[in-house]
Amino acid sequence: MGEKYGGVIWTNHAIRRLRERGIKIEHALTTLNSPQESRPSTVKGAWIYYRTWGNDRIEVVAKQNERKEWMVISVWSKAVHNKNEGRSKSWWHYFWRQIIGR
Repeated sequence: MGEKYGGVIWTNHAIRRLRERGIKIEHALTTLNSPQESRPSTVKGAWIYYRTWGNDRIEVVAKQNERKEWMVISVWSKAVHNKNEGRSKSWWHYFWRQIIGR
């Protein structure tokens, strides 16, 4: 089935995804235990838990088994962009153009 870590069962699929995607298991576990957001998954009885770590948003799909133990089914990350990043860059480019005249 999988391994147990942090009081949670990690399916072989979830462990494989952690390795493939370079996600720290500690980040995934914290995301599950202290999410910033969550929503129901398309998998019956499962939820998706979200947490942002730097520029990455970790997403953990988990559900409880028949013994009420939490099982992590899958994990992935998505890059998140700072909304102000584009403005700062635009301001910097404007400023730089004024200095060098290009």
